[in-house]
Amino acid sequence: MRRTKTRRRVRITKGEKMLYFLGGFSLALTLIVQIFCGANAGSINLQVEQLKSEINDQNKKNESLTMKVNELTSFDKVKDIVNDMGLAYNNDNIVVINK
Repeated sequence: MRRTKTRRRVRITKGEKMLYFLGGFSLALTLIVQIFCGANAGSINLQVEQLKSEINDQNKKNESLTMKVNELTSFDKVKDIVNDMGLAYNNDNIVVINK
C-alpha cells in the first residue's frame, strides 16, 4: 500500500481576514497620526522660537528707551532746559519723596 500525500489548503476564515485587515489599518493609522503630530509639534516649536526672538528684541528696545528717558530726565539735562527757558533754579521748591 502506497500512501499519497495530499496537500490541504489552509483556509483563512472571514473573522481572521477581518482581524488582519483591522490590524493593518490600525498600524497605518498609527503611523499617519504620529507623522501628523510630529509635524504639528515642529511647527509649534518654530512659532515659539520666533516669539522668543521677538520678545528679546522688544526687551532690548525697552532697555534702550529706558536709558534715553533716564538720560533726558537727569538733573543736568533738566537744569540746562530750565536755563534755556529763562527760568531760575530754586532749591527750596524741591521735595524729596522716599519710598
